[in-house]
Amino acid sequence: MTATLIPAGSTVGALQQRPLLDAVDNRILLGHALGLSRVGLITQSERVLTGDEAQRLSCLLERRLRGEPVAYIVGQREFFGLPFAVSDAVLIPRPDTEVLVELALERLPPGGRVLDMGTGSGAIAVALAHTRPDAVVTALDVSSAALAVARRNASANGVNITFMASDWFSALGTEKFDLIVSNPPYIASGDRHLAEGDLRFEPSSALTDHADGLSALRSIVAGAARHLAPKAWLLMEHGYDQAAAVRQLLAEANFNQSQSWRDLADIERVSGARHG
Repeated sequence: MTATLIPAGSTVGALQQRPLLDAVDNRILLGHALGLSRVGLITQSERVLTGDEAQRLSCLLERRLRGEPVAYIVGQREFFGLPFAVSDAVLIPRPDTEVLVELALERLPPGGRVLDMGTGSGAIAVALAHTRPDAVVTALDVSSAALAVARRNASANGVNITFMASDWFSALGTEKFDLIVSNPPYIASGDRHLAEGDLRFEPSSALTDHADGLSALRSIVAGAARHLAPKAWLLMEHGYDQAAAVRQLLAEANFNQSQSWRDLADIERVSGARHG
């Protein structure tokens, strides 16, 4: 493929009727290249692309054909009905993680203090703060680049969050919370999925613990009790085959009411339990 993949003189309507990619990807990239909304692509179907526009769209399509995620190409992904800026410094927010947000909202008391560990783009923390403006939200990450993205997303979505640079609990002191949530790295080192699809382009340190996939989850469970108020919940996203192992970790750490919840694909995706 070359940067002349789309010839000048092509119309918006023709490019939508005979897409080179999946229709959704095609629409997103076409709209991004031309600065048009979904409605604009419909109302301007007869618009003819200039040479510069055709070249710009061709470059975007080439990047996608090489496998680069659409979210990184356009720099944005929607999560929990909110827009989030993304870059290769953070994971792309996924619909499955919305289950974690919904569970957290059900367990967050009025005016509750919630901690999001390994916040990445800030998707979980921002979604919680936006839905529950009464909540006191803290989010931490070890990556300064990720925290910069998260702060940008908090500002863009008009929410107030305290961000901290921390390797898990190291910077928290004695602070306690009414809820702790996390979507930590949980893919085992050497897992074939790391070399497939969008994961090839996402930051490996946010995907894998470079071990058995449970080391980050072990660290969170081991340290959570010192930072949870009585009866507070710990909720963690994990891999498709890790639910039983995570429940065992919670039981061994003397958490109560340990259970798992399924995602949109009917896979046990989130496990959690109550402290004390």
